[in-house]
Amino acid sequence: MTDLLADIEELVRFESPSSDHDAVARSADLVAAVGRRLLDAEPERIVTDGCTHLRWRFGDTPKVLLLGHHDTVWPHGSLATHPFSIKDGVLRGPGCFDMKTGLVMALHAVAALEDRDGVSILITGDEELGSLRSRALIEEEARGCAAAFVLEASGPGGALKTRRKGTSIYRIVVAGKASHAGLEPEKGINAGIEIAHQILAVSKLGDAGRGTTVVPTVLSAGTTSNTVPAEAVVSVDVRAWDRDEQVRVDEAIRRLTPVLDGAEVRIEGGINRPPLDTASSAELFRLASGLATELGLGELPETAVGGASDGNFTAGVGIPTLDGLGAVGDGAHADHEHVIVEEIPKRTALLVALLKAVLGSR
Repeated sequence: MTDLLADIEELVRFESPSSDHDAVARSADLVAAVGRRLLDAEPERIVTDGCTHLRWRFGDTPKVLLLGHHDTVWPHGSLATHPFSIKDGVLRGPGCFDMKTGLVMALHAVAALEDRDGVSILITGDEELGSLRSRALIEEEARGCAAAFVLEASGPGGALKTRRKGTSIYRIVVAGKASHAGLEPEKGINAGIEIAHQILAVSKLGDAGRGTTVVPTVLSAGTTSNTVPAEAVVSVDVRAWDRDEQVRVDEAIRRLTPVLDGAEVRIEGGINRPPLDTASSAELFRLASGLATELGLGELPETAVGGASDGNFTAGVGIPTLDGLGAVGDGAHADHEHVIVEEIPKRTALLVALLKAVLGSR
């Protein structure tokens, strides 16, 4: 337990915001050093478009994939406002719950195996940005595996995540025409007004009955307060439980047309992650539940969540996937992010048991 906590502290104390490739590269060095010490094996360092990922493979043919990420949403300087601490059985610090504790658990679990043949560990560096640089790597590593175990943080009460919504990410870019807002506004084409029309249009595409959400998020328009905006951009976040809904929304967004004469609308992005459905997780969840009982961990809850992970990709290529095997706590991406310390060795023991069960069936 002491070693687990020391390794978690070392990773949490190093800030690794996704957007800083240099910081992510240095974070990979740190994760590699921890893994090298525990596993007595050097990881493969993989860089895609400047982003650094790590992979350990044991044996010729991967049978089980352990999946995680070492980037976080927290910007540089977060340790000053959210310092690492352990008090009253609660561990805190930026990225501790999502998901540096899970990374350490994965490395310690594999280190506990007498026979690691068939295990692959993939730790990516861009999950919080949508895994655009690592998706192909994840899917390639997962194909042919009997199981993918995702060390993302658990759901409420330590629940494993057996269903996740699929995600789509868009940018709607509007081109208008600038003019002086006071002297001749009529000679301009107001991109701000056009983007407002587009926001209203996409916000109607959600379907509460089917659990589909379409949410405009980051918005920008214009350059100065006395100029008709020549350009405006809005990001749109889409979540859906099934592929048909993703396709429906995607087609509708791509059919958007300008309302103002002379304005132009361009759509960037698209479907990002496929849904992770219960068919992908059911058998592994039954296995985990039985092992939890054997280990004296009590009943293991499950949950469905709107957030996506790299487990969506492994499920999307047909690999049985169980998610949320990492830290028990709360507050991903939030000020109250924390991990319950006493649950760390319990969940690590469950992961070891899962690995042995799947590897033993080869």
